[in-house]
Amino acid sequence: MDLRESLIRMLKQLLTDMQVLQQQGAGYYSCIPMLRRYNKLLAQARGLFSGNESLMGTFDDLAEEDPKDPGDKMKVTQGIRIEIGQLISLLESTQEETK
Repeated sequence: MDLRESLIRMLKQLLTDMQVLQQQGAGYYSCIPMLRRYNKLLAQARGLFSGNESLMGTFDDLAEEDPKDPGDKMKVTQGIRIEIGQLISLLESTQEETK
């Protein structure tokens, strides 16, 4: 299995883990572990592109914030989910090109 495939699997698992935390946590969870993990996976994904991939440049590290209000936590986790989904799509589409 190559790094790209591993990253895709890990990002999908992060989405699953986030969903479980949100359902069980009822607002009593921290966003920090999810943000840190996403940022680490994003850094690995950047290494797959040799600088000529302009779409990779549309991804930024997410600020490690941990709001206390459940509504604000939901906004942070929604942002993470959107970024993960987009990153998975980019990795999968470029994987098809390299085959």
